[in-house]
Amino acid sequence: MEGFTNKEINFEVLKKRAFNLRWAEVEDGVIPLTAADSDFPVAPEIVEALQDYIKDGYFPYVPNRGMKEFRQAISKMLKERKNEIVSPELILPIDSAASGMMTIARAFLKPGDEVIVFDPVDFLFRTSMGNAGAVIKLFPTKLTEDGISLEGLEDYITPKTKMIGFCNPHNPMGMLYKREELEYLLDLSEKYGFYIMNDEIWSDIVYPGNQFISLNSFGPERNRRTLTVYGFSKSFGIAGLRVGAIWAMNSENYEKLAEASYVDTTIGGVNVLSQVAGTAAIERSLYRLDLFVQNITENRDYALERIAKMPGIRCHRPQATFVLFPDISETGMEPVELVELLRDKYKVYIVPGGERFFGPGSEGHVRICLATSHELLEEGLNRIERCLNDIMSGK
Repeated sequence: MEGFTNKEINFEVLKKRAFNLRWAEVEDGVIPLTAADSDFPVAPEIVEALQDYIKDGYFPYVPNRGMKEFRQAISKMLKERKNEIVSPELILPIDSAASGMMTIARAFLKPGDEVIVFDPVDFLFRTSMGNAGAVIKLFPTKLTEDGISLEGLEDYITPKTKMIGFCNPHNPMGMLYKREELEYLLDLSEKYGFYIMNDEIWSDIVYPGNQFISLNSFGPERNRRTLTVYGFSKSFGIAGLRVGAIWAMNSENYEKLAEASYVDTTIGGVNVLSQVAGTAAIERSLYRLDLFVQNITENRDYALERIAKMPGIRCHRPQATFVLFPDISETGMEPVELVELLRDKYKVYIVPGGERFFGPGSEGHVRICLATSHELLEEGLNRIERCLNDIMSGK
């Protein structure tokens, strides 16, 4: 697809700047299909917005709780694209979605509280809640043909349960929760009084034929205990600018978030350039996001077709995100062992399942990032296939 080919990727820049298991951290010749970050440059409108702001040479303080235009842009986007009615006054810009998760945990958890974290899921749920002193209980993530089931969740709730971590769309499984599952979760929150850390960082990356439904679309009354986190790295490629947002559906919880973020002391807060970039991303470059999703859809379909013909590996069809989460247990190898073999001998790097990144429930799996060109993805899959053929043939 035009705009998302090798011609648009500046490998020289990536080798200098793309860290977190990516180009700047691998040997020459290795293709990193690792961290959930795009190989493509950001939309030109984001670059122009930053240049326009910089040229005047002034970088004064900005409002502690975020620039008005940024909060308004987020509110408008949520309403128009996701049916989430959230006042700009309840949206708090934060220095990355990861920091937002830490802020939510710090605001609503105290040592000894129990929390429920799905297994597998991104490690930041465990990290943020654990750092707040919470006791983590793992709930097995149950993949179904058309989503993820919450059946049996109530059995994990105790009088000490203070919060549940909820990732929709789910990372790393790439699946969406259905309306009835969301209603069930809200029913439980109302019945038992626990909070929900609602991670929607992947909510822009949804494949055609599927629909993202937000918990917040059920309205503020049903979401009195829902705290939502959103980021700009997956959708707009600005991970290095560290910008995200968190919001509550009532002023009482919003004030707790603001206090826990330290923004009113000027200890916390978001870089002004990050907010300028975030505003431009929403107001001027959603067209680029939509084209990116088209490219990712082609990559997903191609990768699934290729993987279906490889030995020792099988993969479900994700509904969202730009990662695949295939099962490699038939190879007889541990995920870390296979990942190291792929990197060192076959020169392609992916992310292993297991405790470190996704929890014990991710054993027997690996994660493959699709946010690159078709050319790179094809070569990466060629290398994975050669490796699997060698393993399964006993070479």
